[in-house]
Amino acid sequence: MSSSNPGLAGLEATLARDLELLDYPRRPWLQPRSTAAGDPVLDVAIIGGGQGGLVTAFALAREKVERVRVFDDRPLDRAGPWLNFARMNTLRTPKYLTGPDLGIASLTIQAWFEAQHGPGSWGGMGLVPKETWAAYLAWYRRVLGLDVQADTTVTAIGPAEPGVIAIDADHAGTAQRIFARRVVLATGIDGSGAWDVPAMIRDRLPRSQWAHTRDAIDFDALRGRRIAVLGAGASAFDNAAVALEHGAARVDLYFRRQRLVDVNPYRWAEFVGFLKHMADLPDPDKWRFVRQILRMGQLPPADTMRRATAFAGFTMHPGSPWTDVQVRGDAIAITTPGGIDEVDFVIVGTGFVTDLARRPELAALSPHVALWRDRYQPPADEAHDDLARHPYLGAGFEFIEKQPGAAPWVTQIHNYTFGGLLSLGFGGASISGMKYSVQRLVGAITRALFLEDAAAHYAGLCGFDEKEW
Repeated sequence: MSSSNPGLAGLEATLARDLELLDYPRRPWLQPRSTAAGDPVLDVAIIGGGQGGLVTAFALAREKVERVRVFDDRPLDRAGPWLNFARMNTLRTPKYLTGPDLGIASLTIQAWFEAQHGPGSWGGMGLVPKETWAAYLAWYRRVLGLDVQADTTVTAIGPAEPGVIAIDADHAGTAQRIFARRVVLATGIDGSGAWDVPAMIRDRLPRSQWAHTRDAIDFDALRGRRIAVLGAGASAFDNAAVALEHGAARVDLYFRRQRLVDVNPYRWAEFVGFLKHMADLPDPDKWRFVRQILRMGQLPPADTMRRATAFAGFTMHPGSPWTDVQVRGDAIAITTPGGIDEVDFVIVGTGFVTDLARRPELAALSPHVALWRDRYQPPADEAHDDLARHPYLGAGFEFIEKQPGAAPWVTQIHNYTFGGLLSLGFGGASISGMKYSVQRLVGAITRALFLEDAAAHYAGLCGFDEKEW
C-alpha cells in the first residue's frame, strides 16, 4: 500500500490498520492441492476482473481462502464496461450505495474520494462519474493486493478430475490450462448470454452500417450522418447523445412502447428485505417479482434524457417497432407503422439475451445445467422466454445439474452474473445488491470447501497437540 498523495497515503494506512484489527480468525485452513499429474490447483478461480470479481476475491481473502486468482480478458484496470463501451457520463446508481467495501469504512469510495479531494468534496458531487468509479476499482485492486491476471480469455470450462475444474484460456496469445476447486463467473451483465441484434438487422445490413451499443463505435466517422437508434433503454439514449456530441446531423430513436418508461423499479428494490432476502422467496414469487420488474421496463435516467434531448437534431419515435430494413443505395430504409425513414447508420440498443450456450466458454457445460424452464412452469399469462432460459441456481449462485447425477461437477461453478437475477436477485453485475450477494456467494464456497475437507480437518483435530501450559 503506497501513494504519492498524502491524503490517500493516510487513508491507506488507516485501511491497513482496519484490516489488521478485523483479521480474525487468522489461521490458514486450506491445504495446497495439486492434480494427479502434479499441476497446482487454485482454491478459487474467478473469471472476470470487474467489480464483481474483485469484491469476490477480497471477500474470499478475508475468509482465509488464499489461493485465489482473478482472470480478465482486458488489460489490467480496464475490466468491466466503464472505460470500454459504457457511454454514460455517470453511474446510474445512487452514490451512497456500498458494496465493495464489505463494511469497512476506510475502503468505501467516499473515503477514497475525500482523501484526495478534501472533506465535503463528496457532498458536492452528484452521481459518480464512470471514470471515477473505474479509478476507484483500480485503487481497490492495488491497495488490497488482489491477484489479477489480465489479457486472459477463457475458452472452455469443464471437469478435470474429481473435485477439480479445468479452465482453458488464451493468455496474451499463449494457451493455458488452469485448475481450481471452485470457479466463479463474474463476467457481468451479459455473462449468461450475449448481446442481442435483431435478425433483420444482422442479416440484411452490411456490418459496416450498424453497431450494437456494446461495440467499439467510431463516432467521429458519423459526423454529418443520419443515425437511427433502436431501443429506449439508458444505453440507447447514451449512444444517441454521444453521436450528436460528435456532430451527427440527426439521431432518430425508435421504440415499441407508446410512451417512455418514467418509473425505475430498481429504485423500488433498494431496501434490505428485497436485496438480502429475495433469494429466500419460493419460486413462484421469485418469478412474479422479476417478471414485474421486466414488465415495468428500463428508463433513461433524467440526466441521460437531458443529455440527448438538448440537441435539436434528436427525435424520438414511440410506438415504432421496425417491421423492415433494407439497403437503398448508400442509405438504409427503415419501415415502421409511421412510414419509411432513410438513415446512414444504425445503432442497436436492444440489450442482451440470456442463453448459456451463446457464451463460448460455457457452450460445453450448458447442456448439463438446469434452467428455470426445467424446474418451474409459470402461469400462461406470466410466461417469459428469456426468464425461462435463466440458469436455475443453488443458494450460493452455483449451477445445478439438469439431470441429477449426470454432471455433479457443475455445482463447483458459481454464476455471479446478471444471469443470477431470477434465482438470487441482484448479484455481481449490480452494485445495488453486492453488499448482500457476495456474502451469500463466499459463504457457499467456504462451506463447500470445508465439507469436502471434513475428514482431513477431523484428522487434524485428533492429532492436535498444542499445549497451553
